[in-house]
Amino acid sequence: MAKKGGFPGMGMPGNMNNLMKQAQKMQRQAEENQKALEEKEFTATAGGGAVEVTVSGKKEITKVKLDEEVVDPDDIEMLEDLIMAATNEALRKMEEESAALMSKLTGGLGGLGGGFPF
Repeated sequence: MAKKGGFPGMGMPGNMNNLMKQAQKMQRQAEENQKALEEKEFTATAGGGAVEVTVSGKKEITKVKLDEEVVDPDDIEMLEDLIMAATNEALRKMEEESAALMSKLTGGLGGLGGGFPF
């Protein structure tokens, strides 16, 4: 009597080929999404709009705009805090969009290999 068992999927090269094609397609889409994200800019403000910071999808600050009234030589610490707050918020916006793009791409797989038996 022939022994059954072995590795699941053996003898079904079409399924493995399909899986590889899907993985390659997802990789291309991820690269395209990354390029599109890197071309975008994300802006946030702090201090009621007195400080505005813009970051790129490459996580680089591309612009800082300050209203004159926040430039107080006797309170540099407040200005530093406002710049930090606006920068962190702009980076959060960029990260949220990045996560949304990845979630759309993976269809909610929940990370690499989610739901796969290996």
